[in-house]
Amino acid sequence: MGADVNDVPLKPEQQRRYMQKVLEELRALDHMLKHNLIESDTQRIGAEQELVLVDRAWRPAPIALDVLPAIKDDRVVNELAMFNLEYNSDPLLFTGDCLFKLEKQLVHTLKRIRKTVQKYDAEVIITGILPSLAKTDLGNHNLTPRARYFELDNALKKLRNGDPLKVAIKGIDELNMESDTIMTESCNTSFQVHFQVTPEDFAKYYNICQAIAGPVLASAVNSPLLLGKRLWRETRIAVFQQVLDTRNAQSFPRELKPRVHFGNRWVKSSVIEIYQEDISNYRTVFTVDDEEDAFEKIHAGIPPKLKALQLFNGSVYRWNRPCYGITDGKAHLRIENRCFPAGPTIIDEIANAALWLGLVNGMVEKYEDITQRMDFDVVYENFFAAATYGLETQFSWLDGEIIPASRLIIDQLLPIAAYGLEKAGIVAKDIDRYLSIIENRCQSGKTGARWILESFSALKTKGNVDERLSAVSAEMNVREKEGKPVHEWTLAQIESGDWKGSYQWVEQVMSRDFHTVGPEDPLDLVASLMLWNYVRHVAVEDDLHKLLGIISYRSILKMQLNGKSPKTDQPIAARELMVENPLTIDPRTPVLEAMDLMRKKKLGCLPVVKNGNLIGMLTEGDYTKIAGELLSEKLRS
Repeated sequence: MGADVNDVPLKPEQQRRYMQKVLEELRALDHMLKHNLIESDTQRIGAEQELVLVDRAWRPAPIALDVLPAIKDDRVVNELAMFNLEYNSDPLLFTGDCLFKLEKQLVHTLKRIRKTVQKYDAEVIITGILPSLAKTDLGNHNLTPRARYFELDNALKKLRNGDPLKVAIKGIDELNMESDTIMTESCNTSFQVHFQVTPEDFAKYYNICQAIAGPVLASAVNSPLLLGKRLWRETRIAVFQQVLDTRNAQSFPRELKPRVHFGNRWVKSSVIEIYQEDISNYRTVFTVDDEEDAFEKIHAGIPPKLKALQLFNGSVYRWNRPCYGITDGKAHLRIENRCFPAGPTIIDEIANAALWLGLVNGMVEKYEDITQRMDFDVVYENFFAAATYGLETQFSWLDGEIIPASRLIIDQLLPIAAYGLEKAGIVAKDIDRYLSIIENRCQSGKTGARWILESFSALKTKGNVDERLSAVSAEMNVREKEGKPVHEWTLAQIESGDWKGSYQWVEQVMSRDFHTVGPEDPLDLVASLMLWNYVRHVAVEDDLHKLLGIISYRSILKMQLNGKSPKTDQPIAARELMVENPLTIDPRTPVLEAMDLMRKKKLGCLPVVKNGNLIGMLTEGDYTKIAGELLSEKLRS
């Protein structure tokens, strides 16, 4: 997605020219394959490391465009959100100590990025989804101001016919949310691994990548929390699939395919099949200006860039994506594994890469045709089961065998991965080092996802939700710097987080679990809710959760004492006693500002409203708790 794209709405003639260019370049690629013009005697690897920039409260810090010039490295680039960066590693020959070299590249670059962002009073975390992320971080105010991102956002809205993005994920908890921006996708942070393969065996390599996607993901899961909800072990998969779904309400009677997908069948013989399938199923999102004549380049002995075809390929999101590229003046094909989350540490990521690369290289020789040993529907099911349950998955494997994830990986897959790495000439000590991490992780069951969930649960009685989430994020940062793999981590402590940072914004301290009534509900229900739940204020909202008013315990008591309760058989409606159009605050209001407002206005309650919808309540009880923390801290200092 790094190409420069047209930043104006596409005209019909632009779309036609661009699609014509895509088709011409696909024919050029087919010609190159048939005439052996694609590199076939070399294997290379590479990686894309995404990361999150956070402030001292462990919340996303939108400073990417500020720090990029200071980093001074063309391989470090901006991402969709201004709180994300991506590092593109140098390609390495798949042999010798390439895995250790990749680890050193990533560690060295991460240290340089961290040193730079610390000058902006910020930090770096590598994780699939930042635990301390809040919904208010996912607005267009944090969208990186680049033409391609605005155009992508606008194009996807157009394809959805203006329907909002919907995310509905069920795990231990349940998340249902809507958004009008692609920014929801920015909560995902990945570690993408590239493997250059021979064109004549592309189908075999690609089918192996599909077959092993579930097991390798199961051992790497690291994204169980989103907006404080415990969802899938690798929630990134569900989020990405739903956020970029361009199907709208009118399209569901048809069998349209989601833009993010795993695939629905084995590849028979060539990469061309994948491109043909995607061009058949998906509309143009945007275009790119490119005057290159691919066949003219080929006849001149120069590999064409195939810029239009690559841009189209970049707008369709397969979890195993085919890629065309040019290295050292030679065209090549590679497979990009997009399944892995970022983190928890660099060494964990390299271990994940070693397992995947070894399996692809080993299984392509061990199994002549894996499509005869597994049904594709089973492979598809395995992938989403792994995203949901991680190492607790029961896999359907070769010839219908049912086997637990850890046993499959330890007993069957690790030996094949070791063989595949040995075949490539990877040094023995590196094979042992990285694959032993996978083995220990599977034996202990301690993935990044499990560590996050257990840490979050262990802190249940030691702070509010935001404090717990901040503590988990803070500890991830500390442990990543130490460099130990996640299976060796102890659980996070509340002291790891900055409690002051947990009280910066109203959304961090407001009550989310509150009760409301409708305008026509009886006043008796309001009084009962107050009595049952020990609260002094009840909000009145309509069916669309728009705030209409507030009823206080004091107003009910005053009505009774003044004898103004009407003598009628009809119950009093909530709307008759509510204070209409009450003072409200935005969730991103600073806590001290909100406390000052409550004190000056002598308010016992402040409704928290976003886009007219009631999302929280800041009460006297919250005020007292914060004041108590401030006093305790002052006395300790």
